[in-house]
Amino acid sequence: MNSTTHTEPPIIRFRSVGKRYILQKQRPFLLHETFHRLFSRRQRRDDEFWAVRDIDITIARGESLGLVGGNGAGKSTMMSLTAGTISPTLGQVTVTGRISGLLELGAGFHPDLTGRENIYLNASLLGLCREEVEAQYKSIVDFSELHNFIDVPIRNYSSGMHVRLGFAVATHIDPDILLMDEVLAVGDQNFQQKCITRILKFRDDGKTILFVSHNADAVKRLCQRVIWLEKGRIKMQGPAEEVLAAYTSGMPK
Repeated sequence: MNSTTHTEPPIIRFRSVGKRYILQKQRPFLLHETFHRLFSRRQRRDDEFWAVRDIDITIARGESLGLVGGNGAGKSTMMSLTAGTISPTLGQVTVTGRISGLLELGAGFHPDLTGRENIYLNASLLGLCREEVEAQYKSIVDFSELHNFIDVPIRNYSSGMHVRLGFAVATHIDPDILLMDEVLAVGDQNFQQKCITRILKFRDDGKTILFVSHNADAVKRLCQRVIWLEKGRIKMQGPAEEVLAAYTSGMPK
């Protein structure tokens, strides 16, 4: 009798992905300059910037993956491609499941609304109905520790308060995939530890985590596997300790 092994498909997959931006160094003022830029292949090549290129990766359900690399390496572009906020120029990105996360400070918050109003707004944008938000509301506020400021407009919040509220909402909607881009770089040490504990519980519960940070210790603690990006391409990938050792040894002291 033949036995068939069923392998669960990856929750995130990048197939030959590239993301290109066109950089406009200066605005042409004359008509002939405009035509020159439109029809000159050399000029178009000079204006191209590939944020990431030739990315082929699979991320399994329940895996914790760290992205490291210098500024401009392509880390945030990878996160945005995963979140679906931008589309690839080449290749295909496939994601299965509910995504939540913090890709930039205060994303999804309306500055003129209060913290309370933004909880409902942000959670609804992440896919929760009003009844689900109400069921999680107290837990969100308790985690953020912003009880005294919850009815204050978001525009009056500090950067640390933005992160507290954003992280609390992002981690209370029961996502399948949690995306974090340097979120732990803001906020006091006690709240950072509280966030790490929460993330570790997500990992232990079998959730998928994609984490960007310049803090190698945080990446090592939270992630099983690490991808090192350099100039938009994968320089190295593998077990967290192995890749981080190579990455940190090459960093300027």
